[in-house]
Amino acid sequence: MLRLLPLLTLALLSLAASPLRAADTARPNILFIIFDDWGWQHAGAYGSTWVKTPNFDRVAREGVLFKHAFTSNPKCSPCRATILTGRNSWQLEEAVSHNGYFPANFEVYPDLLEKAGYAVGLTGKGWGPGDFKTLAKRTRNPAGPSFDEHRSNPPAAGIGRNDYAKNFEAFLQQRPKGKPFSFWMGFNEPHRAYELNSGVRLGKNLAEVKVPSYFPDTPAVRSDLADYAIEVEWADAHIGRALALLEAAGELENTLVIVTSDHGMPFPYVKGQIHEDGFRLPLAMRWGKMIQPGRVVEDFINVRDLAPTYLEIAGIAAHPQMTGRSLAGILRSRQSGWIEQRDTMLVGKERHDIGRPNDLGYPVRALRTKDFLYVHNFHPDRWPAGNPETDFGNVDPSPTKEVIKALGGHYYDLSLGKRAVEELYDLRRDPEGTVNLAADITQAKTLADMRNRMLAMLAEEKDPRVLGNAAIFDTYQYVGNRGKGYETWLKAQEARATTAAAGRAGEGGGKKKNEGKKASPR
Repeated sequence: MLRLLPLLTLALLSLAASPLRAADTARPNILFIIFDDWGWQHAGAYGSTWVKTPNFDRVAREGVLFKHAFTSNPKCSPCRATILTGRNSWQLEEAVSHNGYFPANFEVYPDLLEKAGYAVGLTGKGWGPGDFKTLAKRTRNPAGPSFDEHRSNPPAAGIGRNDYAKNFEAFLQQRPKGKPFSFWMGFNEPHRAYELNSGVRLGKNLAEVKVPSYFPDTPAVRSDLADYAIEVEWADAHIGRALALLEAAGELENTLVIVTSDHGMPFPYVKGQIHEDGFRLPLAMRWGKMIQPGRVVEDFINVRDLAPTYLEIAGIAAHPQMTGRSLAGILRSRQSGWIEQRDTMLVGKERHDIGRPNDLGYPVRALRTKDFLYVHNFHPDRWPAGNPETDFGNVDPSPTKEVIKALGGHYYDLSLGKRAVEELYDLRRDPEGTVNLAADITQAKTLADMRNRMLAMLAEEKDPRVLGNAAIFDTYQYVGNRGKGYETWLKAQEARATTAAAGRAGEGGGKKKNEGKKASPR
């Protein structure tokens, strides 16, 4: 009997270990695909007929389409920092700003997955623009090690040459056999600049283009939107190639595929602005038999929910820094509609691109509910799109921007003009959010309720902006390329300030000289 004990112990250990090995091999892969500046409404799955996205539509059809996905901050690097860390941007210190530093004291989900045995990789745009080396002491992008060797020949000059799908294939080929992976495929499209009139040249019919209500409907605007559309379609084709690679490798059914964007399209009133189309995102996910196909979810989803989702499905304990909520329960549900009744969303920004004296930002916080969007502009004396003399630096150069500047009036005021302290939009009647009801006395209770609710939620999230430490945001440095035009403007500002100071000193000196003298008789 004693001789049998070692054998019995070994057998028991083997039985105990086998479920762990099975669980390890069953851990899902994660393919995260993110567009740069793609608006939520520009996909076939959301009803678009003039922007063709068959591969995004396939992910939605074979998985789940989210109707209300949002970024925490509608600019590239703040949104991407939120995705990586699972925190809202005002909880991320220096990473709240566009073109800032990545902080040293926050974990990112690719590192956590890698420590748990995942192979990780990145192609294209990860976190950025900004500096992840100085404070964080990172030697690679927070999104993972780069695979960017392979290039392509795109059909328009404005499209980047990164062959995303081929670089994903290179990553798969070098991955240790049987090891689960997490890969970040970061398109540079449809970020500007575009080849002018490339949309028409490549077959877009301008009559079919849908012009939002916040733009003037002119041929130049339609053509600009068409140029944008062909960049979206180019990137969408890489989704199809990536899915084919997973199918060929027998990995598709065990891979959670996520397709989204970082914020809305690179046009006035949208990118970088706290408007519905600025912070609302396209989002679809596919995960083999784990997701009932064809589902449509109404729950409000924030990009900070992605990191805790990835950790949960990988069998990793939730990280205490993450303030997002895992979506695993929603993904595994068999239902459509409202699954977990997530029906409120915070969004905000601090400094995006420069273009104001002293590099000041334009701080905003907002609350989105099922029916309303409430916006609070903390410094309405500032220009939200950047100062006019810097050519409204927080709006990308474009033909649409030039048309709006030339026309002036209503469209100029919407996109480039100053804003009231408070804004309130009834999205049931005004889905693009262009009619501010904050001064409407019939909406006074709704306005007050949303203001108070937003401030309470931000205080709970320890937002310095509402806890008496708002000045901290102005200490975060801009590390991007300022540009020749900005430097010229800055020197002119400094010269004017010096002249004004000298004038004030002269006036003060004159007063001192005349002190004690009697007035001349009349």
